[in-house]
Amino acid sequence: MSIRLSFSGCLSALVVAISLASVPAQAGERLDTILQNKVLRVGTPGDYRPFAMKTNGQYAGHDIEVIEAMAKELGVKVEYVDTTWPKLMEDLQNNRFDVAVGGITRNAARIGKVHMLPGYAPFGKVALVRTADKDQFKKPEDLNQAKVRVIKNPGGTNEAYVLQNMANAQISTHDKNAEIPALIAEGKGDVMITETYEALHYSKADPRLYAAYLEQPLTPVNELGFMLPTDDADYTRVMAFTWDLLGLRGVLKQEAQQWLQ
Repeated sequence: MSIRLSFSGCLSALVVAISLASVPAQAGERLDTILQNKVLRVGTPGDYRPFAMKTNGQYAGHDIEVIEAMAKELGVKVEYVDTTWPKLMEDLQNNRFDVAVGGITRNAARIGKVHMLPGYAPFGKVALVRTADKDQFKKPEDLNQAKVRVIKNPGGTNEAYVLQNMANAQISTHDKNAEIPALIAEGKGDVMITETYEALHYSKADPRLYAAYLEQPLTPVNELGFMLPTDDADYTRVMAFTWDLLGLRGVLKQEAQQWLQ
């Protein structure tokens, strides 16, 4: 009996060893390049408050301050690279930058293609509407009406929600996400689908706007995350460690209190 158990144990170990050997090591030069050049290339659409916003060539927001803190810990400087939501994944995979930030939803589709750092900022999809019209939007189905004019930004999960759930509405596209709230406030559209924090930001900044469905979001709760390429396991490990270190030191909590409350 003991011989059989030993043989079985050896066989199991051999199977595990073979399985591990078949997994690519994903060794790469990205981390070496970053540390040698002392530059971390950060891609962001720069149009999603309060996470990343580009104004007059300067970047600000929760994600901006966090990635700057991570770069400082690595001893490198940040170089920002402009991108768009439709091209975000493609640009990351084509090595235009080393990390993507700016309010990016964690989901299976993305994690199936790239790495994502631990989630933060739990949220749900909500609707930004005019305060004067808020009583028209009590239930999710109130959005999916022929008379409702929806303005969406292309390329992200907000657009995906609109296309999947609001087919009866009048749907138009505006390329600059940061301009849509003003269009809603001015009556050029009725609804913008967004996430909890962006809706809160704009509703606080402009009394003409109201964040609907905050108490009962249109979607299950999710989180945001930074996206990393999959070509260098050492780089992924170092970035994850740096994120954890900022959490341990209270930096992540401090930035959340400053930007997300």
